[in-house]
Amino acid sequence: QVQLVESGGGSVQAGGSLTLSCAASGVTYSVYCMGWFRQAPGKQREAVAAIYTTAGSNPYYSDSVKGRFTISQDIAEKTVTLQMNRLKPEDTAMYYCALDIGYCFSGGFPADFSHWGQGTQVTVSS
Repeated sequence: QVQLVESGGGSVQAGGSLTLSCAASGVTYSVYCMGWFRQAPGKQREAVAAIYTTAGSNPYYSDSVKGRFTISQDIAEKTVTLQMNRLKPEDTAMYYCALDIGYCFSGGFPADFSHWGQGTQVTVSS
């Protein structure tokens, strides 16, 4: 059974940085997509970034985080990291790690991810 465990959330002032990590276990797929989503109170869930587990893959970024956030992966360790810089109050949300056997690239990602983590809170104060 696939399990995803996020870590690294917290509180930071606007302009600061945070790093989120997600460790996957129980994965039997040889290649897959891992991504980060976020959901703020009263808002729909939003895709933030996603990366396919092949060397040299081009990640997907939402327009709202492009240039500020960087997703990276350790394929052997089955971990994905989201480096968040120049954080803004509007980045405040619960952040979720997700995994799916589907393909993802700079232009898109699976419509429905099969596996989700419990989430980690990110709060950015002005």
